[in-house]
Amino acid sequence: MISTVVGSFPVEIKSPTTTKDKILKVFGAYDSFKQSIKQTVISQLDAGVDIISDGQVRGDMVSTFTNFIPGMMLEGNNTVITSKIRQPTKEISINDLKYAKKVMNDYFNGNIPKGKGIKGIITGPSTIVYSSRIESFYKHKEDAILDLARSLKYEVEAIEKKINPVYIQVDEPFLSTGLVDLKVASEAIDIIGENLTVPLAMHVCGNLDSVFKDLIKFNIDILDCEFAGNDTNIKILEENASLVKNKKIGFGCLDTSINEVDSKEKIENLVAKGVEILGKENIILDPDCGLRRASKDVAFSKLKLMNNIKEEYS
Repeated sequence: MISTVVGSFPVEIKSPTTTKDKILKVFGAYDSFKQSIKQTVISQLDAGVDIISDGQVRGDMVSTFTNFIPGMMLEGNNTVITSKIRQPTKEISINDLKYAKKVMNDYFNGNIPKGKGIKGIITGPSTIVYSSRIESFYKHKEDAILDLARSLKYEVEAIEKKINPVYIQVDEPFLSTGLVDLKVASEAIDIIGENLTVPLAMHVCGNLDSVFKDLIKFNIDILDCEFAGNDTNIKILEENASLVKNKKIGFGCLDTSINEVDSKEKIENLVAKGVEILGKENIILDPDCGLRRASKDVAFSKLKLMNNIKEEYS
């Protein structure tokens, strides 16, 4: 059994302290988020996380990507689709992932242990489009979703080529809402995953009652869902365990809706139930969702608890 994070982590923006950084800030070259990435990586590794993220420190899950995709623009905190969606103007997450991987390499003195690594994360096309307003060009959201999938494919290819991640994760929380055409969502995932040589994961939080049977058929290697803060999903998993073939389940076992450390007994029982249903080799432990809303100390303690429980199965 291995562990990971869904992605986000509490952000602590640092002001420059060294002369060099103060000079860089004067010229607009100081990166106030870099220290936050470093702290995120070290916290995850100190807690025992196997597959880390860069902490997704630079903004919300939608604008982080749409800010660099032609055909989409920001109005305040909202994304508006204004014309045909095209190739991103730059590689969006590569620099942060490279830096996170460097911090990880330094943490292990240049010898990252087997089973440890980093994953790339993108926000999925269905979630982005359903979080945006279509102002012109597209009459149907479905056409925008497929064009956005083609656009995001460039970012996925860059992550695969330049980061060598353990796997790539697509965040699609909107797929549990009943609003999205799952056939179109599946086609979009096919576009993103085409010719990918590393495993592809998809994170879908929320109640899976009406969608699990469809989601498990998507062309993905890992389906990541929440089980700690949602009492229904473990029952759904148990009832449909026979459908989980040639896939692993990202097993959300920490309740990310609360800013407090989970009950050890509750999480132990939940993980034990997941192992009973699927077997420990088919489970990847992680929080239900991102940890951005938690305090830094609580986020670390949650991850530490999760990994202590993971070690019970080693």
